[in-house]
Amino acid sequence: MALLSIIVPCYNEEAAVGTFFTHASAVCGGLDGIDTEYIFVDDGSTDGTLDILRALAADHPEVRWLSFSRNFGKEAAMFAGLEHARGELAAVMDADLQDPPELLPELLEAVRGGEWDCAAVRRVDRRGEPPIRSWFARQFYKLINKMSKTEIVDGARDFRLMKRQMVDAILRLGEYNRFSKGIFSWVGFRTKWVETVNVERSAGESKWSFFKLLVYALDGIIAFSTAPLAIASVLGLILCAASFFAILFVIVRQLVSGGSAFGWPSLVCIILFLAGVQLFCMGILGQYLAKTYLEVKKRPIYILRESGGGDGHEGKT
Repeated sequence: MALLSIIVPCYNEEAAVGTFFTHASAVCGGLDGIDTEYIFVDDGSTDGTLDILRALAADHPEVRWLSFSRNFGKEAAMFAGLEHARGELAAVMDADLQDPPELLPELLEAVRGGEWDCAAVRRVDRRGEPPIRSWFARQFYKLINKMSKTEIVDGARDFRLMKRQMVDAILRLGEYNRFSKGIFSWVGFRTKWVETVNVERSAGESKWSFFKLLVYALDGIIAFSTAPLAIASVLGLILCAASFFAILFVIVRQLVSGGSAFGWPSLVCIILFLAGVQLFCMGILGQYLAKTYLEVKKRPIYILRESGGGDGHEGKT
């Protein structure tokens, strides 16, 4: 019997986590030759999520839970789950059932067939999302694939099933600033993509606001591309060339007709434009410097407050 570890990050999911376990266990119970363990990662929830996980672990020996000392984010929760996974196979899923457990048999069949090391899910439509959010998401995938050598599939979700070899490769990338969609692609391995439609949350509300998604997208670009630095350099060269020709033009005009000192409003606009470009380029440099600063401090990706379930239901700090 092969062991499948299902990693489920949870942040204030008290309304969804029980329903998820019911659906997932019903599907996994029909998988031939597969034992299942569930690793629920409580990412510093402030509701009753942890109490529900403790109750699930008390009634089901296949359930384990990890609880962070505070909210470290979904990326840290996925990393922690993969670190504690004991299975030859590992799957990452959301607790809100937007990752349908009914797709697990298809993912498992692809990986166990021998041709693929990973089977991942991508959305082929975004019905149910605000149009402006969908538009920005599509533009993000187009932009990052033009700027980065690491291909990130449009509509890719974190929902995927991987062999142990791929899991170990991901765990070797212990960077603090994590963008898992890029990491999954960067480590390589043969991945089969399974298409699905957008699924609404079973309960609760999304924790991802438009601003958080925008920041996450910028983190992804910075993590897997140095193109913004090149853009800043090219922009500087273009402006230097433009200023050189502008100086020549002013000199020639003064020699020919005089009166080159007029035009203060336009001069102020040019100064403000150049100052804005300088701040923009400094901002790009600042983002890379900030990420480097966080990396060199070598802080842990997460801090575990307590865990439990599995062989022993009692929690341990």
